[in-house]
Amino acid sequence: MEIIDIGVPGLSVALVEGPLDTASASTVEQQVLALLADRRVVLDMSQVRFVSSAGLRVLLKAAKTAEAAGGGFAICGLQPTVREVYEISGFDKIIPAHATRADAAATLDRA
Repeated sequence: MEIIDIGVPGLSVALVEGPLDTASASTVEQQVLALLADRRVVLDMSQVRFVSSAGLRVLLKAAKTAEAAGGGFAICGLQPTVREVYEISGFDKIIPAHATRADAAATLDRA
């Protein structure tokens, strides 16, 4: 996972690359939760081609952690196959997915 500085104080963009599955979920979870400790986070999933239930759990835990801490969490860039899993599992009703980093960041600015 790469952390990208977009020049907005208190906001980080985390770019996830590769599958978000059982093998990578723990690492991604640790890194995202560490970022959420003191800032809002946009999770850019444009380089994720596969997501498993373990990956979906990471997203849910991050969203709940952000909500409990009064922070913000948004995702963007879902590829078609990942978006299909995301929508079928009902996650689009829990955590809205945005097309771009800018759209996701704008949502957090309004929060």
